[in-house]
Amino acid sequence: MSGAPRLRSMNVTDSEARPVLGPAGNKAGSLSARKPASKPSKKVEKSSVEVTVVEEKKALPSSTVNSLSPITHSLSVPSVLRRHERLLHSSLSLNASCSSDASTDSFQSRASTDPSYAAFHDEEWGVPVHDDKKLFELLVLSGSLSELTWSAILSKRHIFREVFMDFDPVAVSKLNEKKLIAHGSVASSLLSELMLRAIVENARQISKVIDEFRSFDQYIWSFVNHKPIVSRFRYPRQVPVKTPKADVISKDLVRRGFRSVGPTVIYSFMQVAGITNDHLTSCFRFQECITAAEAKEENVTKDTTEKKETVNVINTELSVAIDELSFSTE
Repeated sequence: MSGAPRLRSMNVTDSEARPVLGPAGNKAGSLSARKPASKPSKKVEKSSVEVTVVEEKKALPSSTVNSLSPITHSLSVPSVLRRHERLLHSSLSLNASCSSDASTDSFQSRASTDPSYAAFHDEEWGVPVHDDKKLFELLVLSGSLSELTWSAILSKRHIFREVFMDFDPVAVSKLNEKKLIAHGSVASSLLSELMLRAIVENARQISKVIDEFRSFDQYIWSFVNHKPIVSRFRYPRQVPVKTPKADVISKDLVRRGFRSVGPTVIYSFMQVAGITNDHLTSCFRFQECITAAEAKEENVTKDTTEKKETVNVINTELSVAIDELSFSTE
């Protein structure tokens, strides 16, 4: 990807505007908590419309005041643009949570209060995954970002694994959906009915993919020729929300019957499963993930070579046995 990505239009669907792992922790949904940069006060005479809005807001409860905020914002176009830009960077960018940013107060604060979040980045995020159950788990967790933050997901990860049978696709595909989505069930406290149904259906489709390609790993990694994409981004603003490759994978999954697998979800999945290495080049995990991928490739090559040698030995021994048998019968 060349150059800095263009800002996305705010006219996006809810499924696309989803929380992802940010450079200083998951800031999704924290826009209201972020204070705008202080500006020098200017004495500007308020219009009669602004005065009326302010007076009405003082007389209304807080919930109603919040609903009036768009009216006030519409009076200041630059303010709206700034808010939109902050929303893009906080909610839609970036899955590059690099410990190279650990010097920032925000990352240190999150790491100290949420060790699992820091461990997730330092041990899992971006490491190439080839186990079908783990790939299914990461696909489910990435899809859950449309409803939960990474911190919330990681804190409930043990519940996810319990509810979804350690992410065994065959076992999940056989779950009773009515019991799963029943009011008061453990699963219903995790995700919406729509997402729960999607997970069960995706398990069924993964089972079909395994029958066709021998493994989900073989299928999903074939889109990148079985080698991780190394992005080499230097700055968080360079990391995209989705890519053409994610769009291709998403369309093929949808064609096969998968649900809740839009390109943004798939790109998050690609990042966490190590299909693409989006750690910033300044992050210590960037090179470690490259090394892990190379080691895996060497092991695959070694295993393939050993299998070929074994087959050759068996063929040789079989040929000798046949020759001996033929000689003895003559």
